[in-house]
Amino acid sequence: MNRRLSSAALLSSALLLILAACSKTAPPPEPVRAVKSVLIAATTAGSNYEYAGEIRARVESRLGFRVGGKMVERPANVGDTVRAGQVLARLDPRDLRLGEDVARAAVASAAVNLQQAEADFKRYRDLRDQGFISGAELERRETTLKVAQAQLAQARAQSGVQGNQAGYAALTADAAGVITGVDVEPGMVVAAGAPVLRLAHDGPRDVVFSVPEDKVALVQAVAARQGPIQVRLWSSDRDAVPATIREISAAADPVTRTFLVKADLGSAATAPRLGQTATVAIAAPRLAGVARVPLSALKEHQGGSSVWIVDPASMTAVVRPVQVGGAEGNEAIVLAGLSPGDRVVTAGVHVLSAGQKVRLYADPEAPLAGASAPVRLVRASPAAAALPSTGAAPVAATSAPLR
Repeated sequence: MNRRLSSAALLSSALLLILAACSKTAPPPEPVRAVKSVLIAATTAGSNYEYAGEIRARVESRLGFRVGGKMVERPANVGDTVRAGQVLARLDPRDLRLGEDVARAAVASAAVNLQQAEADFKRYRDLRDQGFISGAELERRETTLKVAQAQLAQARAQSGVQGNQAGYAALTADAAGVITGVDVEPGMVVAAGAPVLRLAHDGPRDVVFSVPEDKVALVQAVAARQGPIQVRLWSSDRDAVPATIREISAAADPVTRTFLVKADLGSAATAPRLGQTATVAIAAPRLAGVARVPLSALKEHQGGSSVWIVDPASMTAVVRPVQVGGAEGNEAIVLAGLSPGDRVVTAGVHVLSAGQKVRLYADPEAPLAGASAPVRLVRASPAAAALPSTGAAPVAATSAPLR
């Protein structure tokens, strides 16, 4: 009988083990996540965009000789301040002077030819009056005289041109300014019109900077309303100076794909020095009725941006697509998708899933409610001390202070 009971017990145990092995274990419940969050309130926002700029003259000329030749002298150097009419460089003038001598000789030859034609015309006119020649012969002599007069006028004009070219051997400044660049050194042969020096004219100064194509509309809007932009020099502690946009490039640079913008800084007397680097700040118009959330609250969702919203009724996480219009510091500007009173999760967004239970995170270092009241130590009553130790707090206590 005992052996039969033992066999039955073993069989029952084996069946229970088999059933336990075949049955599926229930998945553990999903943990309730503690999340940090912020309440959304309607506010205003406006972004500032900064670009690196360079101080340049409003007018900068590339000066070159009007004739070709070998440059023999360049008294002007980079950084020199020059006045209008000052000689900046010279060419070897010998060939130009020879050309001028040739032109003078041509003038003298044409003058002698004219004198001969005038004398012949006078003699033939007397002969015609005496009846020795016909009128046709006199007309031919008159034509020869007119040709000689035209040849003399042509020679004189050519002599004037050669005289001017001889004067072009000296390169002079068209206006007062500063030499900002040198492209040719003495001893080099230059062609007519080739750049030799760069001259920044005295007068208004510009700050020149480049903007990406997605910000061209903003710059055009600022220029249309004549709004000032702020220019702050890198090498100076002075406050930012205002400037006005006066020119926006119509086409993007083929290499950088940016648009060149020029802003007026005023006259040279008050503007910074040429070549200085500055930061140009452009303020976008302020937007009303937008929301601000930390950048850590944003996540990618279906090719756009979204945030996690805490549903106050079910305390679950709900994804909400939003439209982001930029950033200010560590905060994103949300243009659409949020309403005042929404609670947005700001930390732990990468571990949440739709419909997951959440609870609001409580900072352990934050002061508890009522913690500001002074703590008073008390002595337990004898009855409470006689109770067995169960891990629970005493049920009674006296208010007598400890001694």
